[in-house]
Amino acid sequence: MRLTVLILFLGFLFLNVNAQKKEVIYLWPGKVPGEQKEKLPPVISSPGADNVIRYEEVTNPLIEVYLPEASANKGAGVVVCPGGAYRILAYNKEGTEIAEWLNRLGYAAFVLQYRVPDKREGALQDAQRAIRIVRANASRWNIDPGKVGIMGFSAGGSLSARSATQFNRRTYTPVDKTDSLSCRPAFALLIYPAYLDQGPGNTLTPELTLTPETPPFFIFQTADDTYGNSAIVMTGALRMAKIPVELHVLPSGGHGYGLRPGKEAAETWPLLAEKWLKKITE
Repeated sequence: MRLTVLILFLGFLFLNVNAQKKEVIYLWPGKVPGEQKEKLPPVISSPGADNVIRYEEVTNPLIEVYLPEASANKGAGVVVCPGGAYRILAYNKEGTEIAEWLNRLGYAAFVLQYRVPDKREGALQDAQRAIRIVRANASRWNIDPGKVGIMGFSAGGSLSARSATQFNRRTYTPVDKTDSLSCRPAFALLIYPAYLDQGPGNTLTPELTLTPETPPFFIFQTADDTYGNSAIVMTGALRMAKIPVELHVLPSGGHGYGLRPGKEAAETWPLLAEKWLKKITE
């Protein structure tokens, strides 16, 4: 009995030591642009029966750095945007678990804690700043600054699409020399994205401006998702603008499944995304 307890304790200690090795970079060295509240640790809810850790309020945005094994490093990085209706962040299911998956594939991952609740402009500022910070530090993480993309789920998919279409819009006053770098992601992956069809008659959301510089997209959706029209509208607009896009639609699966096993959609999109990522980052 004592031996079992000791083993469990050592295992817990080992996991905690590993967890502490994750580098954290706060996005804003001074005042957070447009933020009225002081910088505080995020408000985090305890996981419920669904084992989802929810960040209910973020006032001091950051990226959490996940690096692959050096021998597997493919030299590309992905900023990961969890979803949560812009009200919360489903931080483990659509953030850290995704980062660990990307690491297994050989990609560096940067989980973005963007501002919530209900701070869409602040979230875009955070995403732009995060991409620039990753580029500024690319050499020490052994990634190509030209191969930094973005990936998001649900509202995080909306944020990723906004980042990939509004990179020429200055959303905040430059803070330091990092802000001289481009915030254009090299590619974008949208998994069950939301809020992309908020134009008149459920057309493309007006802020999503497509130009020849818009990067290539990978989009995955299920037909029975309440937000399923977002993927269809976005894909159609990208197609008309002659922007490379790969769309996959399954008949069922709903919304918010991440990559947890048990649903066909959750087990299908990672395989398709892996193939696309390999092709787009070669």
